[in-house]
Amino acid sequence: MDSRVEAFMSKIINSNPGEPEFHQAVEEVAESIIPFIEENPKYKHAKILERIAEPERIVMFRVPWLDDRGEIQINKGYRIEMNSAIGPYKGGLRFHPTVTLGVLKFLAFEQVFKNSLTTLPMGGGKGGSDFDPKGKTDNEVMKFCQSFMTELSRHIGPDTDIPAGDIGVGGREIGFMFGQYKRLRNEFTGVLTGKGREWGGSLIRPEATGYGCVYFAQAMLQTRRDTLADKTIAVSGSGNVSQYATEKATELGAKVVTLSDSAGYIYDPEGIDKEKLGWVMDLKNIRRGRIKEYAEKFGVDYYEGQRPWTVKCDIALPCATENEISAEDAETLVKNGCFLVSEGANMPSTQEAVEIYLKNKILYGPGKAANAGGVAVSGLEMTQNSMRLSWHREEIDQKLQQIMTDIHETCIKYGRENDGYINYVRGSNIGGFVKVADAMIAQGAV
Repeated sequence: MDSRVEAFMSKIINSNPGEPEFHQAVEEVAESIIPFIEENPKYKHAKILERIAEPERIVMFRVPWLDDRGEIQINKGYRIEMNSAIGPYKGGLRFHPTVTLGVLKFLAFEQVFKNSLTTLPMGGGKGGSDFDPKGKTDNEVMKFCQSFMTELSRHIGPDTDIPAGDIGVGGREIGFMFGQYKRLRNEFTGVLTGKGREWGGSLIRPEATGYGCVYFAQAMLQTRRDTLADKTIAVSGSGNVSQYATEKATELGAKVVTLSDSAGYIYDPEGIDKEKLGWVMDLKNIRRGRIKEYAEKFGVDYYEGQRPWTVKCDIALPCATENEISAEDAETLVKNGCFLVSEGANMPSTQEAVEIYLKNKILYGPGKAANAGGVAVSGLEMTQNSMRLSWHREEIDQKLQQIMTDIHETCIKYGRENDGYINYVRGSNIGGFVKVADAMIAQGAV
């Protein structure tokens, strides 16, 4: 490691102990940004990187709620308001047992750069709880969401902090939280994104992250005069992002052969077509079942306790969770002929895996660029709410495609190396940094 990066990371680790995910996210950015800062001393003098790595505000609170047995349950609630230099805080809420302060700080830090790349006026934030919606009744989820929002409501607002959904937070949870916010504040306002279409939501918001991930992969392929047609794709996960990445990739002529959940993955060599995907959506979104049932329904192989990265593919779309692709997985993907990775999840590749991608010069779209489609359409939802208008599906999809194209162009601007290879890691980090950094300098030491 560069000695300057090592010295910086030593300070980060000492001041944020026990937060490995946050350390990983900061180090990945620092490796790109510190050499850039050395070439642009105004950022060094203003200590911009040190300030970006420190949240502007952290809100932590308890969430008591009553289960269906009449017993009081207690969870932890968080909101990390990371950076508001270019707009109000914007980022999802995650409800999952793995949620910790360090995980949310990593996500909020990533969100700052991701939101900057979209070119929309949005700062970065993230929040959530260690509450697990799985296995809970609708009434229990409602009770939890109402208690969570009762505390969170005093810290957010349409011009302050606009949360959205994330893992464990879908339309049901957004609805319950929005209703409680409206009840408490006595106002109907665009304080949350991912809302239902009938009450302020945007068309293609559910599809946006998955679609955007595929649009970014398409843009990367175009740099090599290639397309998605006839490509074999391995997708991880089977939730919202995975479903719509599969849908869009299939529409563009590719064949998706895997899906997964926390228990294992299925391999369908014939491809997951529109009919099969519809069945998966019903399984996961309505019946809340396990992906193993797909194997039983369609007579394909199921691999319990494994991830799909041993399957031969041209393209990998990791859409599940952080650090799901290890160095060994990355080596296997490259060995099996995978030449493109576009991340639908946040930081799904370990640092060692990323190094393998770059060493082998494959097309690699990091999450802060490749999965920015979700927050981009959240930003468009905010605009529609402010205007009291709803745009047509085609108009929003065109705006999404343009945003993903613009993000790709930014990555090329800052990431092209002397041999022509595009280092999307460097490009996305510097591209996201510059806009925020310049705004911070203009606004003074705040």
